[in-house]
Amino acid sequence: MFRPRIIPVLLLKNRILVKSVRFKNPTYIGDPINAVKIFNDLEADELVFLDIEATRENRLISLDFIKDVGEEANMPFSAGGGVRTIEDIRQIIEAGAEKVVINSYAAENPDFIKEASETFGSSTIVVCMDVKKKLFGGMQTWIKAGTKPSGHSPIAFAKLMEEKGAGEIIVQSIEKDGTMSGYDIELIRSISDAVTIPVIALGGASSEKDLIKAFNDGFANGLAAGSLFVYQGTKKGVLISYPEKGTILF
Repeated sequence: MFRPRIIPVLLLKNRILVKSVRFKNPTYIGDPINAVKIFNDLEADELVFLDIEATRENRLISLDFIKDVGEEANMPFSAGGGVRTIEDIRQIIEAGAEKVVINSYAAENPDFIKEASETFGSSTIVVCMDVKKKLFGGMQTWIKAGTKPSGHSPIAFAKLMEEKGAGEIIVQSIEKDGTMSGYDIELIRSISDAVTIPVIALGGASSEKDLIKAFNDGFANGLAAGSLFVYQGTKKGVLISYPEKGTILF
């Protein structure tokens, strides 16, 4: 039976692990390399690292950091933040990441995804789309850490990214980010129905029940979360966790 990947998403600010709520007020969590060591012990399927300041600061996620993760991690991992060139992708892969996550520049220059997938293979290229409601209804993807509308609707953008050669798509709800109020199942399902490449759900997970719902009702191929894996309890005490193998019945 197919089992979806369960993926901790770790946000970086100045190479420190943080967690945001609706893309605002990043809170200090701890040392990301220590988190990797814990996820090793917990046998996580894979990890995603996103530098939330890189694009706005016109720089690339730290290659030294990726090398440090590569030396420590027992599982495959993806990395993103500020990716704008083929050389950026090459350097991230050479530093140790298996996949590269592209967000803002995918919307600004969709043909870059075509060039990247033809150069490195679709399985290496992940597009992360950040989605929230427009002021007068409907949904739109956003770029630059959720500060600028891209002009693309989620479904149209997902189809375009698949057409250009993206290997998978992370669908992140900005309004659900850090709220631990459950995934936006309708959004996830609409993207899953629109494309044939893997769809990764992100934003709002608070429990294993949310993971199950995103898989069974949203048809997500991967189940990603931040808060679920770094917080414990209603007071959000920091505690790295991950479900034991075989304990979630999909």
